[in-house]
Amino acid sequence: MKSFEHGYLLDTAIAHSLLKSMRALGEFRGRQNLYTEQFPEVLETLRPVALIQSAESSNRLEGITVLPERLAPLVTKKTQPRDRSEQEVAGYRDVLADIHSNHSRLKLSTGLILRWHQMIYHYTGEKGGAWKSRDNAIVETRPDGRQVVRFRPVSAVGTPQFMQRLVELFQQSLAEAKTDPLLLVASAIFDFECIHPFKDGNGRIGRLLTLLLLYQCGYEAGRYISLERIVEESKETYYEALYKSSQGWHKGEHDLRPWWEYFLGTLIAAYNEFESRVGNLTSAKGAKRQLVEDAIQRLPLRFRLADVQRASPGVSYPTLKRALADLRRKGQLRCLGKGRDAEWERTGS
Repeated sequence: MKSFEHGYLLDTAIAHSLLKSMRALGEFRGRQNLYTEQFPEVLETLRPVALIQSAESSNRLEGITVLPERLAPLVTKKTQPRDRSEQEVAGYRDVLADIHSNHSRLKLSTGLILRWHQMIYHYTGEKGGAWKSRDNAIVETRPDGRQVVRFRPVSAVGTPQFMQRLVELFQQSLAEAKTDPLLLVASAIFDFECIHPFKDGNGRIGRLLTLLLLYQCGYEAGRYISLERIVEESKETYYEALYKSSQGWHKGEHDLRPWWEYFLGTLIAAYNEFESRVGNLTSAKGAKRQLVEDAIQRLPLRFRLADVQRASPGVSYPTLKRALADLRRKGQLRCLGKGRDAEWERTGS
């Protein structure tokens, strides 16, 4: 909310590097539409992987983890959650599915945000969908165990008003179209995190809002490449950007630029990966083969077929076997045993 008041956002100076990033993202968006028309089969192979990685990474950022062999069945609804961590991942999965299927019909509102929070905790038995009832703080735990307050969000009493005002000002700014929508989306997500409206789940809801608002502005890389995974891979920079930009926020004296740079950089990384993958995949068959090879590169040096299956959702067992056999013939893999439980090893050739 603070970023949208009194023309603060519009008065923030923009560096040439930021303008360059915005121009690049506009070009990415144009090419994205061409890929959607020309390679629908290829893009379909990317979607389930992005969905699984998003549910995993966004929850893992909050310390919520599930066993690797449980993750894909859980996200694809082939199994029921059996503990608290799996219940929270299942709830996040449901909100992701809502965004992917209905983003064009969803309207940003405090009611929508509360509904998503309720969905995240739906399977836990815990009552979500309510603003925080007590003041909270963003705390850093130092290596020596000391806890230091990095930021004090809006009070519990002020949260409903701040959230309503944030939604109103964001929608008003979009309608006025005085600056690029990407900066408005980045600023709205940043203000949401500064308000920190929930007792728990703020980071996850913020990342889900990011996906929705980017979709609604025409940036759909998150459908095919997990933005949450990219955030997790750069989490130190993510938290540092939030910290730098949050200083002085309550007084309207903060600097949005560190957060803007991080936010746009994350989106550029997603589009670079998206275009690289599309460039490698020219048919549905080739897409699945490439999916297997990419999965193997992300696995430990030694792995089993079951590991590849979990990392390559939607790829049949015969396709997996052929991909492994081809890589073995090329000298890139060697098999250390016999049968489905045999270990495989990358040779680095």
